Amino acid sequence: MNEVAQLWVYLASSPLFGLSATLVAYVLAHALFVRLGSPPWANPVLGAVLILSVVLSLTHTPYRTYFAGAQFVHVMLGPAVVVMGWPLWQRRTELRRRGFFLLIAALLGGAAATLSAVLIGGLFGLDSSVLRSLAPKSVTASVAMGIAEHIGGIPALAAAFVLITGISGALIGKYLLDAMHIHDWSVRGFALGNAAHGIGAARAMQVHPDAGAYAGLALSLQALLSSILMPWLVPLLMP
Repeated sequence: MNEVAQLWVYLASSPLFGLSATLVAYVLAHALFVRLGSPPWANPVLGAVLILSVVLSLTHTPYRTYFAGAQFVHVMLGPAVVVMGWPLWQRRTELRRRGFFLLIAALLGGAAATLSAVLIGGLFGLDSSVLRSLAPKSVTASVAMGIAEHIGGIPALAAAFVLITGISGALIGKYLLDAMHIHDWSVRGFALGNAAHGIGAARAMQVHPDAGAYAGLALSLQALLSSILMPWLVPLLMP
């Protein structure tokens, strides 16, 4: 048992621990997701987060130690977003035709996400720094952290809000869109990408290629528009 404990200490301190743990957790969560018939509530991202949380808690592994290896997965977020451009290129003709309306939808969706978060948070008496961290909750994590830092929020807290928003959107998006009788895959995908950024886009790609393509477009538009407009819009909303 002593040798096993020493081996665990060595593995836990290695950068490969975070990378390996992340990959194994996601593979297990995705296998369960497929085994259950791919229901939204068994989202593999949520499953991987829960598995990692339990493992890190039981092993008393500091987050910094874990992230030393997990950062290699984090770095791949950038190229993964760029890859989303390929489905859009395949649909470039219809995107040109719909371009103006998609831009307006992205503007209105982003404004609704930001205004609702700030106003509801204000009603509950949240601190200004928390509200500024909450404002970019529907923007992909790397951009949201930069926006939060620029407008006086807390980047780490913004990242947490982004994760909660993305997982919530991926879990309830299908049921909400079904209840609203929205069946067009491009509309469903755009709504998911607009509200739930990368995690919502990943879910959209699992269900239909058109939904995935439009979710990627919404994710990109939201990141671009929010980084330009939010730094001057959010301070106007603050008390």
